[in-house]
Amino acid sequence: MPRLTAGDSAPDFTLPAADGSPVTLSEVLAGAERGAVVYFYPKAGTPGCTTEACDFRDNLGSLAAAGYAVVGISADPPEDIQAFVEAERLTFPLLSDADHAVSDAYGTWGPKTVGERTFDGVHRCTFVIGTDATVRSAQYDVEAHGHVAALRDQLSA
Repeated sequence: MPRLTAGDSAPDFTLPAADGSPVTLSEVLAGAERGAVVYFYPKAGTPGCTTEACDFRDNLGSLAAAGYAVVGISADPPEDIQAFVEAERLTFPLLSDADHAVSDAYGTWGPKTVGERTFDGVHRCTFVIGTDATVRSAQYDVEAHGHVAALRDQLSA
């Protein structure tokens, strides 16, 4: 799976949010002072994804104060994402990439092994994208625990 690196142009996208409304990367960047944190997560409502999403939720104020918007993306259908948003009281957009085209473009879709089972899916990855749509940081296969704290340090948030 090809990966993005710092300096690459971030692929623009339009994806449905949990409520079905379309969200584009270019619109998110236009509304941010310094850029966006775009993170990909494997499955709404699972323990690691819940930890990560709630960590972003709880640190959203400091990231916003530092000038960054946050957007999460998974291959879940919008109705599963909506249930996740409601259950965890998430306050930032979570988007559905059901056909995994955006995940492919960002290099986050590919083979995964859980236990003895191997399958294709979304890898937990995070990108910091500047307002000029340039990738500032590309982090692949991050850990759910402690990831947001490390990101805050990186962004001085």
